[in-house]
Amino acid sequence: MRGSPLFLCLFSTSCWVNLMPTAGDRIFHFGACRVSMSLAEIRAGFTAIKADIQSRDPIRTLSILSHPHSLHKVKSSDRCCIAHQLFTFYVDKVFKHCRTEDSFVNRKISSIANSFLSTRRKLGQCREQNNCTCGEESTEKFKQILANYEGLNVTSAAMKSLGELDILLDWMEKSR
Repeated sequence: MRGSPLFLCLFSTSCWVNLMPTAGDRIFHFGACRVSMSLAEIRAGFTAIKADIQSRDPIRTLSILSHPHSLHKVKSSDRCCIAHQLFTFYVDKVFKHCRTEDSFVNRKISSIANSFLSTRRKLGQCREQNNCTCGEESTEKFKQILANYEGLNVTSAAMKSLGELDILLDWMEKSR
């Protein structure tokens, strides 16, 4: 039984390490949900392709994510809900239709998509545990985002949404 305390110590340390955010990860507060993610990594990937993606946007007069339905005005209690909806939106609609002839750009998009997929999973689990519900205001904001997106052809809408990723990243930064 001499090894038992050592085993317990190692096991406890292992569990503690697995619960800690990895290097570069930060904790973001989306209402009742706390999610760790590396926003710096996502932002760096986006910055590397931003000019290329935005140059593919043929319609500069319309925005999918911004004013007057600004994310920055979402109530704290609704942030869990709208964050999950937005991550789902990007994973299910945007990233699927953002392919270019440039393999570097495609790799960056894929990396960002994988980060979003992981965060969506974490937010989904948290929403279930905390019974997060969507308020009327956040539901309306998300409906407007979808209407803006669906008003364009799929490829244009996806590229425009990806080109506006900095709006979402800025909102997330304020959720810390």
